Amino acid sequence: MFHKPEDFDAFLQLFVDAGERHPMRILGWCLMPNHFHLVLRPYEDGDLGRWMQWFSTAHVRRYHSHYHSSGHIWQGRFKAFPIQADEHLLTVLRYVERNALRAGLVERAEDWRWTSLALRSLKPVPTILSPSPVKLPGNWTAIVNRAQRAAEEKAVRHSVQRGTPFGGERWTSATAARLNLESSLRPRGRPRKLPEK
Repeated sequence: MFHKPEDFDAFLQLFVDAGERHPMRILGWCLMPNHFHLVLRPYEDGDLGRWMQWFSTAHVRRYHSHYHSSGHIWQGRFKAFPIQADEHLLTVLRYVERNALRAGLVERAEDWRWTSLALRSLKPVPTILSPSPVKLPGNWTAIVNRAQRAAEEKAVRHSVQRGTPFGGERWTSATAARLNLESSLRPRGRPRKLPEK
């Protein structure tokens, strides 16, 4: 998906272009050579779908024009899940911003140019990055650079794969019910058969 630094930069420019058509708060991101992660905060219901539709279509057009190619670039639809605006949001932001470090592409997470963490230390912070609704600790960069607990990583990956809301137990249940995501809370596969009496 990204073959050279200019591909990453053009992708980031699409954040700005997409926001001019469909306003979106971008809380964090990490662009990797073969995938990307975004933490977005829509203003209204339906904003996420409209923003991602314009964004992905524009990227495919740019890619094919630049590389004189055709066909699919993306494998399937984007995956999204709601996040509770408390320490759970910080867990997801940390997971996203340390992605290049976890993959061994850099020795410090902030050294990866195509992550929101690289911009957080700039003054003023570039407007492409929206303020988090949950205040980041003053030592945020150090926190991102520390290894995340395996259980946290597993929980985030589960939400990515299943679309399960990521938050406290009561919030997750209520959000799943409100957004019709109850099936994401159940184990995959057929229900187990009860033994016959």
